[in-house]
Amino acid sequence: MMSFDRVLYRVEKAIARITLNRPEKRNALDPRTLEELRHAFARAEEEAAVKIVALGGAGRDFCAGLDLTTLQPAAEPAVFEKMRDAERLVQLFLQMRRMTKPIVALVRGRALGGGCGLATACDIVLAAESAEFGYPEIRIGFVPAIVSVLLRRSVGEKKAAELMLSGRRITAVEAERLGLVTFVFPDTAFEQRCEERLAELAAQGAQAMRLTKQILYQIDGLSFEAALRAAVDVNVLARLTEDFARGVAAFLHK
Repeated sequence: MMSFDRVLYRVEKAIARITLNRPEKRNALDPRTLEELRHAFARAEEEAAVKIVALGGAGRDFCAGLDLTTLQPAAEPAVFEKMRDAERLVQLFLQMRRMTKPIVALVRGRALGGGCGLATACDIVLAAESAEFGYPEIRIGFVPAIVSVLLRRSVGEKKAAELMLSGRRITAVEAERLGLVTFVFPDTAFEQRCEERLAELAAQGAQAMRLTKQILYQIDGLSFEAALRAAVDVNVLARLTEDFARGVAAFLHK
């Protein structure tokens, strides 16, 4: 089992808490951090006691994006090495999307570039009122290409274009209005409100949440009819679960 240095991992009350732990670097993502995140998510997926995952950042910021020191051009650029670096982020996002357990981002401070993409890759995003989001890559001549895939699925085409082309930061309130954030809480009540939401999710049936996540992302890219057919399969599976049996029994005995 991999030992963690760049992230913290603990489980309590059915919640796996994964925390980016590079506060001195504003939790910027370097290859080691991305690798540890993948192992932490895999561990949470495997542990039977875990029903949901909470992802946060140590210190003042959630994640300031990719560690720019890892992007410095080499004297002789190695194309395949750069492709391997980009693939790390791709594999992390794919892993998060394929996980059967809901992932909740807890965002304080800044979530920029790859950090904004990391938050968006979660199923639910809870943000403090003072949090900031944005894709500033264009300001250093870079392109937020990988995270644009997540952004485009969360907001409309014109808004995605404006955010990427301007590189401006937006408030948590605007991010909520656009669909990047699920809920915004006052800074002073952020931790309490997050704990309430996490407890609410942890009380749900694990099988029902797994199937809900499955259909939610399975219908991406499907035609209307194909999506309905996929929904039928999940509908039938849901009726066969213990979660459903317990829920119906409890309802009938009210």
